Amino acid sequence: MLSNTPFEAADIIRARKPGFTPRVALILGSGLGVLAEQMTDAVSISFTELPGFPISTVHGHAGELVLGTLAGVPVACMKGRGHFYEGYGPGVMISAVRTLKLLGCEMLFVTNAAGSLRTEVDAGSLVAISDHINGLPGSPMAGPNDERFGPRFFSMSNAYDAELRELVKATAKEKGIKLHEGVYFCCAGPNFETAAEIRAFKTLGADIVGMSTVPEVVAARHCGLKVAGVSVITNLGEGMSPFQLSHEQTLKYAAIGARDLVALIPAFLERLAGMPRSA
Repeated sequence: MLSNTPFEAADIIRARKPGFTPRVALILGSGLGVLAEQMTDAVSISFTELPGFPISTVHGHAGELVLGTLAGVPVACMKGRGHFYEGYGPGVMISAVRTLKLLGCEMLFVTNAAGSLRTEVDAGSLVAISDHINGLPGSPMAGPNDERFGPRFFSMSNAYDAELRELVKATAKEKGIKLHEGVYFCCAGPNFETAAEIRAFKTLGADIVGMSTVPEVVAARHCGLKVAGVSVITNLGEGMSPFQLSHEQTLKYAAIGARDLVALIPAFLERLAGMPRSA
């Protein structure tokens, strides 16, 4: 039996903010929730009130949906996300992403904290995600397909939309923000990677590594949402520096990188506001 949970969550959200149709869905990763504080006319709803939304167990993930306007664009912002390592499985974000689609979003902008596999891209840097490698055990879309949202088989050829990425890059250049570009490797976690794994991921063509994002991006592409993504680099991968990795380090450097991201995303949205909505 197919789940109506996304429809139930969408109804609750519409009742809390009547007449609101978000154009952009924004997912904020570890330590990046400060961006939601810039939103105007905002209404916050705890994930605990929304069927199908993941209840985060991770420090730094607030676990609430904020609806409002950012840089003139109506936005639905998830402060926090679910992760495979919390025991939810790879389909952890499907229902939430589908709810965002039902609300009227045309694109998903994902952010995360990630480790760098390139020595020149150090802690505090920003990286526009160009593609990903799924290191989770299986696809989020395994199991019965819900044709109401998308087809059984679907392409991931433009998973991170090239036009949106160019817009992000142009915005960064205009604002004087240094923005790298690279492929994101998703690990299951919660342990950080070994030095040998980091060497293997580099060989496979990855530039950055983390424990999130892929579940929601696959779900977004299945239901037709375009995706843009930016990672905040919090550390070099294991074996690439003398420092021991920790979640505290992740939050510390996420806050440093967030300064640029907090300038970049509203400026990107300002550009987007001048463009027509997708059909």
